[in-house]
Amino acid sequence: MTGPAADLTSATGNNAAADRTTTGSRARHVTAVARLAAAGDMTELADELLRAAVSNGNRWDGDGDEIFVTLRGLPAADRTRLAHALMEAADPPTGHQPITSLLILLEVIAHDLPGDLLSAARVGRLEKHGTVHCVWAGREAMALVDAELAAGHPIPATAVAALRRTARLDQYGQPDLAAFLKKLPDPVVNPGEAWADQALADLAKRDAPWHRLVRHTVSATSAKPTAQWDKTARALLGPLEVEEVRDTLLAWLALVGRPRTLPFNGSVYAVAPNEEYDPYNADVLRGLTWLLALLPAHPAAARVLGTLVEVSLRKIPGVGPRNPKVANGGVAALVRSEGDAALAELARLASRVTYKTTLKMINTGLEKRAEALGLTREEVTELAVPSYGLTEVGRAVHRIGDCEAELTVDGPRATLRWRNAAGKQVKAAPAVVRRDHSDELKELKAAVRDIDKMLSAQVERLDRQFLARREWRYGTWRERYGDHPLLGTLTRRLLWTVDGTPCGYVDGELRTLTDEPVRAAPGALVRLWHPVGREPAEIVAWRERLERHGITQPFKQAHREVYVLTDAERTTRTYSNRFAAHFLRQHQFNSLAAVRGWRNQLRLSVDDEYPPAVKELPEWGLRAEYWIEGDGGERWDEDLTEAGSYLRVRTDQVRFYPIDAPQNTAHAGGGEYRMRLRDGRAPVEPVPLEEIPDLVLSEVLRDVDLFVGVASVGADPTWQDGGPGGRFREYWRSYGFGDLGPSAVTRRDLIARLLPRLTIGDRCSVEGRFLHVRGVLHTYKIHLGSGNILRSPSDQYVCIVPASASGAGVTAGETPGGGYLPFEGDRTLSVILSKAMLLAADAKITDPTIRSQL
Repeated sequence: MTGPAADLTSATGNNAAADRTTTGSRARHVTAVARLAAAGDMTELADELLRAAVSNGNRWDGDGDEIFVTLRGLPAADRTRLAHALMEAADPPTGHQPITSLLILLEVIAHDLPGDLLSAARVGRLEKHGTVHCVWAGREAMALVDAELAAGHPIPATAVAALRRTARLDQYGQPDLAAFLKKLPDPVVNPGEAWADQALADLAKRDAPWHRLVRHTVSATSAKPTAQWDKTARALLGPLEVEEVRDTLLAWLALVGRPRTLPFNGSVYAVAPNEEYDPYNADVLRGLTWLLALLPAHPAAARVLGTLVEVSLRKIPGVGPRNPKVANGGVAALVRSEGDAALAELARLASRVTYKTTLKMINTGLEKRAEALGLTREEVTELAVPSYGLTEVGRAVHRIGDCEAELTVDGPRATLRWRNAAGKQVKAAPAVVRRDHSDELKELKAAVRDIDKMLSAQVERLDRQFLARREWRYGTWRERYGDHPLLGTLTRRLLWTVDGTPCGYVDGELRTLTDEPVRAAPGALVRLWHPVGREPAEIVAWRERLERHGITQPFKQAHREVYVLTDAERTTRTYSNRFAAHFLRQHQFNSLAAVRGWRNQLRLSVDDEYPPAVKELPEWGLRAEYWIEGDGGERWDEDLTEAGSYLRVRTDQVRFYPIDAPQNTAHAGGGEYRMRLRDGRAPVEPVPLEEIPDLVLSEVLRDVDLFVGVASVGADPTWQDGGPGGRFREYWRSYGFGDLGPSAVTRRDLIARLLPRLTIGDRCSVEGRFLHVRGVLHTYKIHLGSGNILRSPSDQYVCIVPASASGAGVTAGETPGGGYLPFEGDRTLSVILSKAMLLAADAKITDPTIRSQL
């Protein structure tokens, strides 16, 4: 016997039924089939075969092999009679079991007979397979495909796609599927994803060289291309036009990550199949990135590859990054690509990517590039920041035909302003530009998007320079920072020290606090100014100067919180409990930690040990640890994700160790942290807090305060009921309305200064922990730490959830009323001011959910 039905092991997936089938019952079916076949009783034989299928759960291995040998040995006339008897015995073929049994048996006995029995049913079954992510009964599908091929029928592309996905994801359960699929080379990519559908449509219009090229990408199954893969790819690229290849591949890759065009009904192999990439197509995508790396460098290619990396690392709940191997393919292509654009994308991604494996690839690529150029990694990162066509700090004017486009960088984003041929300012690109200069317009708009992404990445990089102990010679700093067309828009809003003298830009010139111009030698040392160790009067003076000149810093610097050692921490000596006993949303905490340069692992509800959240500080020879443990785990619907990770973690101590000290670990669900000693190493004591440099202590504790302030369940306005089972009610109340931490104190002092400038200033006052707002209907108290609201006089809680993640639509650097803020990035500040504006006019509120609470 040959063909997939010969060793069909699980046509229906009903393995439990198969396990219950005894050897004796199998033998009885074999004997009965042989007897009825010899007697020529095809009607009774059909019934017996269907009974055998039900009895053995459609498993035909073992004794089933003897049954199939008997059936295949029947004369053609008897097999024809048996086929019709089977169809009558199963008429109407309702339910999964009868139709599956019938189709498989027909494939075995009638594959070489004239006619095409139940072709429509076969096609319908295959089309049904095509609606799922993976085929549980792969061998059934293989049998049906064989029957369709024998009949000369095409196989539905969706069914081929499902079998390909199954072969990728279940190599052990369906060992022969990959070899079987060699019979089905088309379609070259699986349909159902926006980019793949576009590729199939384009390939339908292209000739054979294009098909051979794309088919080659299917073989991109390794982490990086081999020399032979590259050699074949270059040969296949040879007959094609470079520009056409680049434009086509970029158009496809730009569609990656869009919603599936053919959603799945379900999956046994994936948590979120409609969010993940098709695993077969993922290999093709990786191959496409490798092809781009073989083409001449181009800014558009670097841009699309960078976006592909970020889209592919986007988190899916219960899964993690969407597809790291496609992201890694994009990084590998950028590393192999020449030119400044690719280097700039790598530098930008180094500040944005948090997924460990991909980040390691990025850093390795940058280090290799730095070594090749004879520079340090930091220098390469700085030099990689492009100007994006800006001809002066934050500005460029482009003549396009008779029209003019002014590109300016205003705060955290870039803006295009247009003038038509008559010199009149217009809201959008003039029609003549859209018609006659579409390529130039496209590049200009792309530059605006690139600037926005690069600015965000550079803000994060600069904010981390305090602990990097980075310093520059004045001449180098002016070139790379102060006068850089793009970075200058950030650095001119920050404070610096030049040979120890604090200074900042005013009216385009670097000046001291007394407005004296800075005249420094090229060799003078420049560092970022930090408030640690500064006199309070100096800090206040810089804040007043920023406000006086309307300068909005890209992150907190002059208003940065300073965390000094407390008496309690002197008592505990080697650890801080300042941020212990909090309950944080684990996944939000994990994301924040990664952004701030901490290394952490998601806690799963398993019998395993995990290290604490760690931030390594190589410039200081230290390692900071934030001890956490999983919370709950008793109920999946309340405490765990579908993947088994804790929804929340409990927090404990902050400690410091020498950077090379052995790792501490503790059980996922809680327990004492212990140092894991190997190779005879002795335990290492934590470094006393009094020995930690003031800047290091302050910045580390500031990070931890950020984690608590953003990820605490106490900051969630919808948790007034205390969360699952109400067990967080007391914590939520104490956090949501308790004492203010350093960050909230800074916020309180700033709001007190801003109130006189606000349109609602006469209706507000800052008292203790609250911003008091006098509305028309009631008076309210907004907590300056959490943003939670109490309605006076009974302190009734009012739940108002911000309308968007950006703070109810507040622009960075501005108050809700369009006023001035001295720094960007404090979402809670924007939320508090937004709520104050809303409640001051409470009689005009139309939202029914809010009105019902007033």
